[in-house]
Amino acid sequence: MQGILYEESSVWLFLFVTLVLGGGAAWMTGRALAVTWAPVWQGIVYFLLLGAAVRFIHFALFHGTLLSLHYYLVDSVFLIVIGLAGFRYTRARQMTTQYSWLYTRTGPFTWRDRNAA
Repeated sequence: MQGILYEESSVWLFLFVTLVLGGGAAWMTGRALAVTWAPVWQGIVYFLLLGAAVRFIHFALFHGTLLSLHYYLVDSVFLIVIGLAGFRYTRARQMTTQYSWLYTRTGPFTWRDRNAA
């Protein structure tokens, strides 16, 4: 997987920087978008900017390549997926809490009409 998903010598650096640090920031960004009822497309812009910040952390701390389109896209895709999951998780909680007479929660990311069979 080295060379495809990450360029560092250890997968742990990729997991820590991209998934833990960047993923945590992406989750919180998605959550903030949902809490403020912002449109989901706006989050994509934020996640792409966050991907550039994660790429800079790889460069500054671990001597990664700063201007690598391949690794930027890999980091950004992971961040978009995590951020959209945070958005959807928060939106499902919002819809079932604020509109409890209309919707019931069917899973961590989904809800349905309360009157639906």
